[in-house]
Amino acid sequence: MSVQNCFHCGLIIPKNEVIVFDEKEFCCSGCKTVYEIFSLNDLTCYYDFEKSPGATPQDIQGKYDFLDNESIQVKLLEFQEDTTAIVSLNIPHIHCSSCIWILENLNRLKPGISASQVNFPEKKVRITYNPEKISLKDIAYTLSSIGYEPYISLENYEAGKNNVDRSLTYKLGVAFFCFGNIMLLSFPEYFEVKEFWLDNYKPFFRWLILILAMPSFLYSASGYYVSAYKSIKSKMLNIDIPIALGIIVMFIRSTFDIIMDYGGGFFDSLTGLIFFMLLGKMFQIKTYSFLSFERDFKSYFPIAVTRINPNTKEESIPIYDIDKGDRLLIRNQELIPVDGILISDKAEIDYSFVTGEAVPITKKSGDKVFAGGKQIGKVIEMEVLHTVSQSYLTQLWGNDIFQKDVQQKHKTITDTISRYFTPILLLIAFAGFGYWIFIDANTAFNVFTAVLIVACPCALALTAPFTFGNILRILGKQKFYLKNALVIEQLAKVDTLVFDKTGTITTNKKSNITYEGEKLSDVNLVMLKNVLRASNHPLSRMLYEFLPESSRIKLDDFKEITGKGILAEIENHQFQIGSFSFVANQEENSIQQTSLHIKIDGVYYGKYIFNNQYREGLGDLFKELSLNYKIKVLSGDNDGERETLESLLPKGTELVFNQKPEQKLNFIKELQDQGHNVMMVGDGLNDAGALAQSNVGISISENVNVFSPACDAILDATEFQRLNYFLKLSKNAIKIIKMSFVLSLLYNVVGLSFAITGNLLPLVAAIIMPLSTITIVSFVTLASNYFSKSSLK
Repeated sequence: MSVQNCFHCGLIIPKNEVIVFDEKEFCCSGCKTVYEIFSLNDLTCYYDFEKSPGATPQDIQGKYDFLDNESIQVKLLEFQEDTTAIVSLNIPHIHCSSCIWILENLNRLKPGISASQVNFPEKKVRITYNPEKISLKDIAYTLSSIGYEPYISLENYEAGKNNVDRSLTYKLGVAFFCFGNIMLLSFPEYFEVKEFWLDNYKPFFRWLILILAMPSFLYSASGYYVSAYKSIKSKMLNIDIPIALGIIVMFIRSTFDIIMDYGGGFFDSLTGLIFFMLLGKMFQIKTYSFLSFERDFKSYFPIAVTRINPNTKEESIPIYDIDKGDRLLIRNQELIPVDGILISDKAEIDYSFVTGEAVPITKKSGDKVFAGGKQIGKVIEMEVLHTVSQSYLTQLWGNDIFQKDVQQKHKTITDTISRYFTPILLLIAFAGFGYWIFIDANTAFNVFTAVLIVACPCALALTAPFTFGNILRILGKQKFYLKNALVIEQLAKVDTLVFDKTGTITTNKKSNITYEGEKLSDVNLVMLKNVLRASNHPLSRMLYEFLPESSRIKLDDFKEITGKGILAEIENHQFQIGSFSFVANQEENSIQQTSLHIKIDGVYYGKYIFNNQYREGLGDLFKELSLNYKIKVLSGDNDGERETLESLLPKGTELVFNQKPEQKLNFIKELQDQGHNVMMVGDGLNDAGALAQSNVGISISENVNVFSPACDAILDATEFQRLNYFLKLSKNAIKIIKMSFVLSLLYNVVGLSFAITGNLLPLVAAIIMPLSTITIVSFVTLASNYFSKSSLK
């Protein structure tokens, strides 16, 4: 009688327990139910990805009832608003493409789930759902019903996510034990003298060696077989195929020699090869962790946030210095960096960067506000519940919505080479074997195995990530924070630089401010300062700092119109602050100057004039940049400082004034249409559109928390004069990758030439292969460190 397997999970069905449904056989009602769910929701193509991909659903009735407890939900949820909640769950059973597919299509199973995203390496799924339509408990049961039971343990929640995989250590230990003992037992083979008493025990030792080789062959090398099998199954040939083939051929040949009494075989070399391969892999992992280039969340957000101290004094502090219980001031368009409790009466929070919903949510005093929301309108105060979290801030910046379409030239080259590497390697190995088998059988097997082991595309594949990783680390240490490695490639291609004026090439901290017009009363000055307190525009911040300290007054209404000015109501007085055209509804005919005009209760009072202080080293920086790049300066201000800028900047620098945000964006687009690769440097507020449009958008960080996911990099204002150095380093990074490609290919050619001529033993090849990877990684690290220092002034 033939064995019957469950259509869903693939397990053997016990006799007389077959459940037939839709002409398919199942082992239990759980598997049948999962199939029914998929059928009803038109998801049966799940089974096209892999035969019997599912897991048998367990009887878990009542297991997740604790999720009804709101205090427990709060600990698990990453985000929660009226109709949107986000949770990340550990799913230990995730193991293949079909798992990813079904888990990312949960929205088709349950209408309350709007999106789900799988993190395969961490075996986690991040689910966005509507708590009014589906509960967290229902989600847990839904996942369990389709065979993906989530791991939720409140006591060990963190520990469960950080389990250390020690399997490689165990395999290495077994391989070392087998290798050491086989070398010891191989003495009879090494001594050719017939009178030696050990010669009589050679057959016994040979069979003992075969038995000792089995754990190393079956267990220690199992990772290579599994990887090779999955690779062949998915029709994507990886480098583990030739390695697995080499080990298997060596084992079969050695076993055949012992059975037929032709000799002792090559078990000493085989176990040595497995040991050194695993040792090399361990060494690689240790090297990678030592040269870890992952930036922690502090690197992404150097921008400060305003903390209100107990004496009511406002202080700008680094975002990662926020502590639980701190009181924060959040201005218009500022991003909320941490979860907290709203202290102000009311707030409008835009969570579109988190949820995709652009409709602002109204919050009242005492409500919880989540990290990632953007404050709209008048200034608010909040109390911190948790220290700054990577959860939303890094996800916002790295969100696919804000990613630019970048052609990854080096990744394409690497992928192409890797795709053809294994088939070509197998061809060379079989050709070498075919040639040597007619000359010397031992040499033929050595050549075959050595060719399969020595060549490796790993070094080639690692050149770009390690170079970019080290450059990211170097730039981060120098306060230039890139969104991801792709930005380096884009920086290297840039040929045109566009700078915003106010807050970018001018500094917010130094400005000679004078007032012209009717004198403002002390009461008006107090109200003006409180209106400016809510604004994030560079000129507003400068004037706010310039005005004398005053008492706090609550704003009744606040609206900031990008590129124009502020409309506010305070103490029943109407304030209009901004450009002359915005305040007076007509163009200014007087001397052109950078200024903020003031209108109170419909009466025009006068203007604050800003004699801008340009950043230190601006003239020298632009002189250096003009040698290799076209430079443009855009400004929303009038051209009152044209003469000053022309005297400061190199000849030929294009100056464009009176630019509204949408005009800046169109200016960038026109340059791109002409075939230019454009880098835009702005302050991140009025320039958000232009930053998003440009090939590379850099936001200058002074001391305000204006974060724009549209930017590709954040540059600390103190490092502005080193912009040319950063651009040169990006170009050198591409140069390092090209050099590494050549070095890696050269290594493979030399290694193969020695292997195919029979001058390289498999054991030596096993030692050389991981060393080549480490050599390449060390080279790119040292080279990038060298270029980072040689580029310094």
